[in-house]
Amino acid sequence: MRIIAVTSQKGGSGKTTLTGHLGVAAELAGAGPVALIDTDPQGSLSDWWAERQQGGPSFARVNIGALAQDLLMLKERGIKLVFIDTPPAITRSIQAVIQKSDLVIIPTRPSPHDLRAAGATVDLVERAEKPLVFVVNGATARARLTGEAAIALSQHGTVAPTIIHNRQDFAASMIDGRTVMEAAAGGRSAEEVDALWAYIDDRIKRLPVKASFKAAPLQRGAFGTRTVAASHQQF
Repeated sequence: MRIIAVTSQKGGSGKTTLTGHLGVAAELAGAGPVALIDTDPQGSLSDWWAERQQGGPSFARVNIGALAQDLLMLKERGIKLVFIDTPPAITRSIQAVIQKSDLVIIPTRPSPHDLRAAGATVDLVERAEKPLVFVVNGATARARLTGEAAIALSQHGTVAPTIIHNRQDFAASMIDGRTVMEAAAGGRSAEEVDALWAYIDDRIKRLPVKASFKAAPLQRGAFGTRTVAASHQQF
């Protein structure tokens, strides 16, 4: 099982939208079963998932204080990929998530303020010695600043080659629990998400194989399970 954290201390970076879209893209590509985790107190990812009618990915409610045990439970249930949405602030919960992650995705909008704010997140990831990928998110087509942002970010880490542009279909799809791959299949936004997932998937496959989670003995019954729709489960 691989764990991908989507994190940024800057609010409005598009973490929740990106987490949901990558989770669905991975599921559609056959890389699952996929589980989503929402550690943001605002619960936007949880609210979006509750509206979904299309099936997977699954959703897991975890106790951040028992994150290792909860993740191990997901692994035992056959989950292959976990995407974790995090709060827009540097907190202990983010530190715990990063420590357990195999890869950290940092979405960054191409603005000077967002670029400056990325530094604190990068420091946290580097202290944990985790690989990171910047995703330029919410970009304006053909804007000069977009290219400049990618160059600036590349000085601090790997930048995904696919840029996610700011289009209305992203916001529209998130209202009713969908993604652009379902609401506007074949459109440019869907193509960007698919290309981004293909890149992230390749990065995950290149990661070194790690030992199994070392955690305290599992306490059965840590999760309650209910089936919402086919392949649409909450743990």
